[in-house]
Amino acid sequence: MEGSLSFLEQLCLKSFVDAGHHVKLFHYGPLQNVPDGIELADAADILPRTDFLTHQRTGSPALHSDLFRYKMLEKCDRTIWADTDAYCMKAFETPNGHFYGWESEKHINGGVLGLPQDSDTLGELLEFTSDEFAIPTWYDAAYTRELQEARAAGNPIHASEQPWGVWGPHAVTHFLHKTGEAKYALPQEGLYPFTYKDRRMMLKRNFDTSPYITENTYSVHLYGRRMRARLVEKEGGAPHRKSLLGQLLIKHGVDPAKAPLPAPKSSPDTIKEAPMAAQPAPALPIAAPLPAAEKYGRGQMNLTDLADRFGSDKGSTKHRYTELYQMLFLPFRNRKINFLEMGLLIGGPEHGIDKDRETTDLPSIRMWLEYFPKAHIHGLDVSDFSWFEHDRFDFFRCDMDTRQNIAQAASGMPDFDIIIDDASHASHHQQNGFLELFPKLNSGGLYVIEDLRWQPKMMEKPGITKTAELFYGMQTDGVFTHSDPAVAAEFNAHRHDISGCFLFQAGYNKRKRDQVVVIHKR
Repeated sequence: MEGSLSFLEQLCLKSFVDAGHHVKLFHYGPLQNVPDGIELADAADILPRTDFLTHQRTGSPALHSDLFRYKMLEKCDRTIWADTDAYCMKAFETPNGHFYGWESEKHINGGVLGLPQDSDTLGELLEFTSDEFAIPTWYDAAYTRELQEARAAGNPIHASEQPWGVWGPHAVTHFLHKTGEAKYALPQEGLYPFTYKDRRMMLKRNFDTSPYITENTYSVHLYGRRMRARLVEKEGGAPHRKSLLGQLLIKHGVDPAKAPLPAPKSSPDTIKEAPMAAQPAPALPIAAPLPAAEKYGRGQMNLTDLADRFGSDKGSTKHRYTELYQMLFLPFRNRKINFLEMGLLIGGPEHGIDKDRETTDLPSIRMWLEYFPKAHIHGLDVSDFSWFEHDRFDFFRCDMDTRQNIAQAASGMPDFDIIIDDASHASHHQQNGFLELFPKLNSGGLYVIEDLRWQPKMMEKPGITKTAELFYGMQTDGVFTHSDPAVAAEFNAHRHDISGCFLFQAGYNKRKRDQVVVIHKR
């Protein structure tokens, strides 16, 4: 950590001091705006700054931060690590040195992390992170096999090229389960009472926080980078005094005007987001990958900026599809087009979650509405999103398991200029969708199918030809080949109207499997 602390870091640090904790702030360079009562410590005593580890795709310093906290816990007895976006509600107490909590039904986060020096989990984390090319076995078997094959070929995959969180919450969760120490994890209300999707509630005026913050809550995660961006973009740089965050600032005597958030690097007609991480990162060498946030506000309206702003996995934080879409969709941007997206929010039946789940956000739809100011956006999903109202948005609820369902939904739709399938990713769902909806695509239109290399096991039909193989055959041989001859015949009947189909690998890395296909209609 180095640089000038904003009021958000000040608030979090001061909350620990005011709760009675001795707070030691590790830093690599000069710091400004440090609250009273904080002991400053040289971070190099724990982990030298040389060979600073950053995540290749996002530029995030998370890998270095993950390794740092494990090294710190190894060297410092009776110590708990806390990120500078963790607000302390009450003094941390642990009878055995274990202090961490569930952030969701699947993950235990390490944003607040206490592990005794003799913890088996800490030992496992230190051993795993000692090898920057270690293979994480907690992802799916296909990815593990991909890493093993790369290593066997003499091209091991560095941690910086692996999924975000590989050394962080994913590793923490895995090893806590492996050692049995997950039994000490606090329930979600303990450290992460507000989920990621509920983070904006902390900025609502007069919001009743009692369903979230209880007598068992020790800390509140403020989602630093996202909270900063929201405050800069929507709140004028500071929260309203009657919001939860505003009330906490008043409680601790922190003045936002004296420690403002960094000004966005943008022009008035472009998206604005402050280039901040959960903890301010040391300056990166010129040869390091450029973080996506360093590009925000440059040039024309950019889909990657919008995806990151609205929390869509199509942006720089995961799939990076928007890098391709920016090139393909820019000519459509100011036209009166009809746009359809299938699959509106991650976490549906393809992940074992009931289709009647409660839905509270539409990240990509919000992105499309802003990017295409004259377009009419349509959404199709097996879950209910009818609560979202916008004069340029229509929702259709549909289970894509049968073509009849899709045909019935399509009967109420116009013809489209762009169609994106980001639904269940089951092969027959993707193929059902294409056969029913490609005829509704206008001449010159684009049909996109995302996530070709992952199919939900509980939905995938045994022996069915994968969609990636189907279109690869068309691209290379000019013919669709399918395990079902009738389906093959239906696809081949559309060849007259296909100008071209183009397959792109995951992360646009030629060594990886095909991940997205774009079909252009004649």
